Amino acid sequence: MGEVKLLGVWKKFEDVTAVKDITLEVKDGEFMILLGPSGCGKTTTLRMISGLEEPTKGQIYIGDKLVADPEKGVFVPPKDRDIAMVFQSYALYPHMTVYDNIAFPLKLRKVPKQEIDKRVREVAELLGLSQLLNRKPRELSGGQRQRVALGRAIVRKPQVFLMDEPLSNLDAKLRVKMRAELKKLQRQLSVTTIYVTHDQVEAMTMGDKIAVINQGVLQQVGTPEEVYDKPANTFVAGFIGSPPMNFMDGSVTEDGFVDFGEFRLKLLPDQFEVLKEQGYVGREVIFGIRPEDIYDAMFAQVKVPGENMVKAMVEIVENLGGERIVYLSTEDISFIAKFPPESKVKEGQKIEVVFDMKKIHIFDKNAKKAIF
Repeated sequence: MGEVKLLGVWKKFEDVTAVKDITLEVKDGEFMILLGPSGCGKTTTLRMISGLEEPTKGQIYIGDKLVADPEKGVFVPPKDRDIAMVFQSYALYPHMTVYDNIAFPLKLRKVPKQEIDKRVREVAELLGLSQLLNRKPRELSGGQRQRVALGRAIVRKPQVFLMDEPLSNLDAKLRVKMRAELKKLQRQLSVTTIYVTHDQVEAMTMGDKIAVINQGVLQQVGTPEEVYDKPANTFVAGFIGSPPMNFMDGSVTEDGFVDFGEFRLKLLPDQFEVLKEQGYVGREVIFGIRPEDIYDAMFAQVKVPGENMVKAMVEIVENLGGERIVYLSTEDISFIAKFPPESKVKEGQKIEVVFDMKKIHIFDKNAKKAIF
């Protein structure tokens, strides 16, 4: 079983706490993404799972085996954890051929020559490297080197793959191709995979589950749909999605509106009921809405004149072909909308936009946690 469990894991480097009390379970065969900005603790978490770092506190299990527990004096070295790592730098041996790079971990384990040859050629076939086995790394493209690094990990048949930003050195086009290849490969092998990235597009397209981390603290764990549609707090809501979610400060009124000073938006009855029950009437909240849920009134299907419509000035239009990113403002409030290509709005134009109130998010002003 390739399950991975972290129970109350901490990591401190002198005065700096890199990881704070993370509890996380990765199921057998699951593709788990550790997502967060640079310096948030995701790579440190991966290094603790691999055995390259020892936790300050907490327990780590791989399968049924306890591999780290400082309080019990347990620390299993990386070579005995039945894991394989793929690094950002590929870490190939430049003097060795592709064949020898892939075969290297098996030679270390003194696997018989015939078995090594069989497994290397199977992996090379799987990764489309059969014609490249006699080449050296310097003779390969970035994508081919990445596949060799993957081959070296796969050939061992580990319980768990650990990947630390393995695609970040590739150009944008190749990254898209390799994302699809990696996901397909992981499905074929059914190996538990923990993948570190700061790229939310990678996270959304590849992961079965996403664990969002910020400042060493686990913010939310869920499927890509869950973290996108039901973010736990403003950090998750703002970090996932491109362009990011719009946030505006407003007050909940007694007649069921959110008042922003310059305009008001009518809450749906069940939304108002939740806010009323939790004592938010008369209080300030953070109102969130994604750019794709703000429509050009000319094309809007959901329209309640005066209750979810706002007049705004078009500041900037970014034409991306399949969509138009439109930067809008009222007197003091700025927000971003995502319009279809048919919308012909121009900079400097005053237009009406419609807010889809079924898609809004409301957060507590102080705690920054989602109310709904």
